[in-house]
Amino acid sequence: MTRRDLLTSTATAAITAASQSRVMGANDRISVALIGCGARGNLLLPHFQKLNNSPLTAFCDVYRTRAEQTQALAPGAKLFGDHRKLLEMPGLDAVIIATPDHWHVPIAIDALNAGKDVYVEKPLTFTMEEGPRVIRAARVNDRICQVGAQQRSGSHYIQARDEYLRTGKLGKINLVRTWWTDGGGGIGNPVRANSNPAPAAAPRPAAAVALGGHGTPPNMREKPADLDWNRYLGRARWRAWDAPQYFNFRNYRDFAGGILTDKFVHWVDAVHMFMDQDGPISADNAGGLYVAKDGRNVQDTINLHLEYPGQWICTYTNTAQAGFPREGIEFCGSQGHLRIDRTKYEYFSPERGAAPLVVECKTDLVAEHVQDFLDSCRSRKLPKGDVALGHRSAQAAHLGNLSYEQKRRIHFDPDREIVLPA
Repeated sequence: MTRRDLLTSTATAAITAASQSRVMGANDRISVALIGCGARGNLLLPHFQKLNNSPLTAFCDVYRTRAEQTQALAPGAKLFGDHRKLLEMPGLDAVIIATPDHWHVPIAIDALNAGKDVYVEKPLTFTMEEGPRVIRAARVNDRICQVGAQQRSGSHYIQARDEYLRTGKLGKINLVRTWWTDGGGGIGNPVRANSNPAPAAAPRPAAAVALGGHGTPPNMREKPADLDWNRYLGRARWRAWDAPQYFNFRNYRDFAGGILTDKFVHWVDAVHMFMDQDGPISADNAGGLYVAKDGRNVQDTINLHLEYPGQWICTYTNTAQAGFPREGIEFCGSQGHLRIDRTKYEYFSPERGAAPLVVECKTDLVAEHVQDFLDSCRSRKLPKGDVALGHRSAQAAHLGNLSYEQKRRIHFDPDREIVLPA
C-alpha cells in the first residue's frame, strides 16, 4: 500500500462508532464559527446562515475592526483574535477557514484535533508537505473536512461529467485546456501603502473593499492599531507593515502560491473530477511577471503543462487578454468536445458545422457546496470536496510553481508523492 493509499483509502475514512454517534437529523442546527473575516469569509457567511437556518456563533480575525463589521451580520456572536481561543468554545461544531493560504493547514489541524468539522477555503495547502498531515488529522479525529472548490458540488458540472465523460461520449481525451484571462485578479491602478501621505483612518467595511487584484483601501499608510500584524505574518519572516501584503496576500509568495493556487486550483480540481485521475507525472511552467509592476512577486503570465499517466495533458494559461472568454475548461476528445465554466457547458459533436448543445447553470455553486458540507456534518459521510481530493489538486498547483521557481520540468511520482531528481 502506498503512502497515498493509506491516506485516502475508504478503510481509513470509514465512519467509526464514535463518529456514528454524532449523526444529526436533517433539521439539526450546527454551531459554526468563521475564522478570517475578509472578502471570502463575508461571501460564505450568508450561505451558511441561510442553509443552516442559524446565525454564526463566533468570528475570529487578526483585524478587530473587520471582525466587528462582520459581527453586524450575526449579532451576539463572540469575537476572537486567536483561533485557538475560539476552538475552546463549548458547543462549537464546525469552523469555516477563510484566512490567507499560509494559515489554512495550521488552523485546520488545530480545529480537527479539537473535534471540529472544517470547511477550509482553497487551496487546502501552502506547501505540498502539509497535505498528508491535514488528511491524517481529519481521519484520526473522524472529522469532516471540505475544501472550498465549489465546482465539485455544482449540478451542471456533475451533469456534464456523467453525461459526457463517464459514458465515453467524447472518445479518447488527450488534451484538457484550462484558462483564466484576467491577468491574475486584475491589474492596474495599484495603491502602494507608502505612497499615500494621508493619516490613517477607519477603513470601509470588508465587503465594500473591491479594488481589483492589487488595490488597498485609502488612508492605510499606517497599520491600524487593532490589527495584529505579527499574528498575520505567522510563519513568514518578519517585515514592517505593508498594506498590499495584507490586502493582496495572494500576490506574495510568503503568504500564497499566486495565480496557480488561487485560480488554477479550481480548474485542475474540476479536471481531476472529470478525468478521474489526480496525479500528474510532470509539470512544465513557462511565463513570468510581464505585466504587473506593483510590487507583487508571483507570475501574472503563465503557460503550464501537466502530464498524467493516462496519456493526456492538462494545460493552463493566464494572462491579461481582452476579447476572449474570461475562464473555462475544454475537454478535447476524439469523438467530441466539451467546454464548461461556471455559467454553462457546451457540447460540440464531431459533425462539421453542427451547433453546440448548450446547458446553462441554474444553481448557485457556492450554496450547493456549503449545503454538501452541512449535509456531511449531519450524515458523517465524506463530502464531495473531501480533504484528500483538495490535497491532490493543490499538489498539482504546487508542482506548477515549483517548475517556475526552479526553471525546469518537474518529474513527479504521484503514488509516493515525491519529486524525482532532475
